[in-house]
Amino acid sequence: MKKIDKLVLRSFLGPFVLTLCIVVFIFLMRLISQYLNELVGKDIDLLNYAKLLVFFSLITVPVALPLAVLLSSLMTFGNLGEYFELTAIKSAGISTWRAMRSVMVMVGMITIFSFWYNNEVAPWANLKGYSLLYDIKTAKATLNIKEGIFYNDLPGYNIKVDKKFPVPNDRSLKGLVIYRHPTNDYNAGNREVILADSGLMYTINENSYLIFELFRGNQYSETAQTGNSFASNDNRQFTRSYFDHYKMVVSLESFGLKRTDENQFQYHEYMKNARELRKVADSLKKEYKKTKDGLFSQSKQYFSYAFRVENLIPKTAPKYGKWVDSLLKKKAVKLPSEKEQVIATALNQAQNIKTYEQSNKTYIAEKGKAWYRYDLEMHHKYTQAVSCFVMFLLGAPLGAIIKKGGFGIPVLVSVLFFILSYVLTLQGDKWAKDGLVWVPFGAWFSNTLLIFVGIYFADRALKDSRIFDKDIYIIWWERIRAKWEQRALLKKKLAKA
Repeated sequence: MKKIDKLVLRSFLGPFVLTLCIVVFIFLMRLISQYLNELVGKDIDLLNYAKLLVFFSLITVPVALPLAVLLSSLMTFGNLGEYFELTAIKSAGISTWRAMRSVMVMVGMITIFSFWYNNEVAPWANLKGYSLLYDIKTAKATLNIKEGIFYNDLPGYNIKVDKKFPVPNDRSLKGLVIYRHPTNDYNAGNREVILADSGLMYTINENSYLIFELFRGNQYSETAQTGNSFASNDNRQFTRSYFDHYKMVVSLESFGLKRTDENQFQYHEYMKNARELRKVADSLKKEYKKTKDGLFSQSKQYFSYAFRVENLIPKTAPKYGKWVDSLLKKKAVKLPSEKEQVIATALNQAQNIKTYEQSNKTYIAEKGKAWYRYDLEMHHKYTQAVSCFVMFLLGAPLGAIIKKGGFGIPVLVSVLFFILSYVLTLQGDKWAKDGLVWVPFGAWFSNTLLIFVGIYFADRALKDSRIFDKDIYIIWWERIRAKWEQRALLKKKLAKA
């Protein structure tokens, strides 16, 4: 490797690693902020939260790589141009493309790595991350009984406490009202009520059970004589009992994190690699075409025919003739009741046909969207990797033209082009998912447009264009204004003459 390649490559790798870490952190915070309200307040240990952050960090890498390549290439060649190192390289007879060669090879390796990452690591990280996120979201909040408010997160219990004493550890309670009802009978209502003057609350067996020790209270219960929960008042028995000390044990099985089988999430397209996506897309395509082709043959059963034309017309008879006219002039003699019955049958048949058509239309549309979705995700395994190289074609020539390094103008330009790429990708995906365009066209729509923009900027950089220098536009404006002034002056002279 020559010294020029080492110089440019060393200038690229530092900003690339730094910007990749920053971009991953930004995308991670954006992703976490979407689910922040569902993550806080859960009785979950820090290890599971740390796992969630690691998995989500891995998920954001494919999106962060193109932006990191764009920003670091802009900064690299912007710094080389700002400190006249690029000018010195050109004065030595080395072209701009030759100076970019080492970084181009590195970006090619990043592109290959990005495809491998999207195809192997990203599906695994999506499966682990989103399954853990689902379990955290469905986990119940920490047991938190507040004063004067009924707490009903315990299955089968509704608890209200008038006063909680902080010493020791909010265990001492005053004025308890506990409604206990069976969880398997939702129509039973509040059949059992416990009122206590004071009590203690604590957990045992590693927070597996919650213990209420109640003091000086009454227990009211109502039981039905029959198995019917709506039995009359004559068939019910009311019981009241007084206690000085009563211990109630409540299971906390519904609290905490319960891990779901990860196989339940593997159906989603984000959890599959390119080979699996292609297989599913092909099967959905075949099913879609089979359903669409069989629609005509299956719809025949909803139509009834009074007669068949081929049986009515003799083979030797002409296509048009007097017998057709005489046949049309004949009127069928039917009773009014038969006529109404025929009309009702026809109306019912038409409604059945309409229902069949609407249901099949919806079914075929959903099958098509599922096929488009899996096919689109398969193409994104390639488009996200190729976008790294596309971003390099944008960033490196722009940096050589702008000649500004650091986190100022490069960051602004990078964000603008990344937003443009993001919007074009969303638009192409929407067209593809709705079936408006061919799926490969929608998937490659953003990269196709931006690669032509990158080629244009590369051509401008090779020709040492100054399209971003304000002096060029000031001179251009002055020339236009001078021409207008000369034209106006010439019109005045002609008017005087």
